Amino acid sequence: MDVCVIGGSRYFGRRLIELLRDAGAAVTVINRGSTPAPPGVTHLRSDRNDEAALRAALGDRRFDVVIDQVCYTPVQAAIAARVFAGRTPRYLLTSTVEVYAELGRPGGPALPESAFDPTTWPVDLELPWSDPEFCGDHYGEGKRQAEALLTRLAPFELVTVRTAHVLGGADFTGRLAHYVERIGQGHPVAVHPEPQPATFVHAPEIAAFLAWAATAAFTGPVNAASPDPLDARELSTVVGRVLGAEPRLTVPPTPPSDPTPTSASTATPASASASADEELSPFSFEHCYAMDTTRAAELGFTFTPAATWLPLAVRELHA
Repeated sequence: MDVCVIGGSRYFGRRLIELLRDAGAAVTVINRGSTPAPPGVTHLRSDRNDEAALRAALGDRRFDVVIDQVCYTPVQAAIAARVFAGRTPRYLLTSTVEVYAELGRPGGPALPESAFDPTTWPVDLELPWSDPEFCGDHYGEGKRQAEALLTRLAPFELVTVRTAHVLGGADFTGRLAHYVERIGQGHPVAVHPEPQPATFVHAPEIAAFLAWAATAAFTGPVNAASPDPLDARELSTVVGRVLGAEPRLTVPPTPPSDPTPTSASTATPASASASADEELSPFSFEHCYAMDTTRAAELGFTFTPAATWLPLAVRELHA
């Protein structure tokens, strides 16, 4: 099988490339060259935002499947649709749980793929998608519009893998490390008064899922997550248990993302009040972020519960 991976130079993307290579696939990696590709794969250096340069780098290459790890905007999606037309019959877009960011509600159910319909979502190519700050501030919207554009215009079969929050020892985002460091050092962890559950996935397992999906026959969106959601309090409890430390949870009087004043009196006994300017910890959400993984299971892939792998991820960071 000939596989093209766009991006994938670090974290679970690199693991994905190695899995494909070790399974016998001929792997071509496209990135800007800031990080060398793993041994045994073809490395093409090109900026995916430069359509002419991308075409030149690809030459006349054809692929059985393309896995796009770094498509963040509808402009990038439009370039991909044009450049890979006729080059591949199958395209995997690594999307995100953030497409559901404004769709969940406190106490709501886990969200199935149908909760976000890319066929009806508006696309605006005139927004300043080339501005890194704008893209960072509109990450979820960029992914929504990328899904929407490819769903409507892609000249190939499309799979959108909506990835949960990825955790592992090599996580460059520092989100799990925030909990490990603060709880391990006895510092407070600021959370919402009633943090809502989110879904997570282990870095090695999302790499395995993408490699598996590359050879499968299904199309459309699929949620990729461990089946057991955790809220910020539960996540802190797991981290504390592994570290042998009692988490100190605090509730800011007015969380920045919640205009409704709150009181520490709504918190559990382990919580206390915090200063109003204290930043909420990562993974503390006021809307339900849990994803329903029924479709992935029906397609034949069963994700490992977070309770199984999360302690290992915490130990990797604490080592």
